[in-house]
Amino acid sequence: MDKFIHIRSNRFLPLPDEEVEMVNEGMYGKALAIFLQEELQKLRYDVPFYCCEDWGWWIELIGFPFTFGVCIYSGNRNEESMEYALADGALSNKKWSWRKFRFIETQSHSDELFRDLQKIIENNDGIEMIGISEDFPIEKF
Repeated sequence: MDKFIHIRSNRFLPLPDEEVEMVNEGMYGKALAIFLQEELQKLRYDVPFYCCEDWGWWIELIGFPFTFGVCIYSGNRNEESMEYALADGALSNKKWSWRKFRFIETQSHSDELFRDLQKIIENNDGIEMIGISEDFPIEKF
C-alpha cells in the first residue's frame, strides 16, 4: 500500500494493561488491532494473530506469497479519541522471493486490502476517516 488511511475514533482508546505489551511508550492500537482482525476475518482473510512492534501494532495476514499484514501507527490522543494511520507491510510493488527465485507482484494484494480497509472504516459508526495520504499523516512522528 503506497497510501495511509488516517482515522480518528473514540472506539479504540488504550485498553487496560495495554502498556505491558508495548515495546515503546505510546504505541497504542491493540483495540483497533482486535477490531480489524475480526472485520478482516469476516471478509475471509486468514488473520492468525496481531502483536505489538516497536513502531506500533502488526496484524498478520497469511495466504499470500510474501509477508503481508496491516500496520497500525498511533497518533494524537486525548481523553475522548485516538488517531491512527493504517498501512500494509508491502514495502514496494514487487518483492524478491528467494524460494521462487523471481520477483513477486504485491500491488494487487495491497490495492485489495486498501479497498477492504476503506470499506471497514466507512461501514462502521464511530470511526472518522480523516483522509488518505501518500505521506505519513500523523505529525507526532
